Amino acid sequence: MSRLMKSSTDKALFGVCAGFAEFFRIEPIIVRLIFIFLPVSIFAYLILAALLPKNPSLY
Repeated sequence: MSRLMKSSTDKALFGVCAGFAEFFRIEPIIVRLIFIFLPVSIFAYLILAALLPKNPSLY
């Protein structure tokens, strides 16, 4: 089972959306659009950016 981590290869700002996309095996653009259109997601994004670890295997 994989862990939810920030992406270190496919990131626009902090890699949170790409990390979610890798975890759920979907395209990152879908996750980015969800984060853009949900008003509360800006706060969630910033919290996740601070809390999620970076993926160490992809440096």
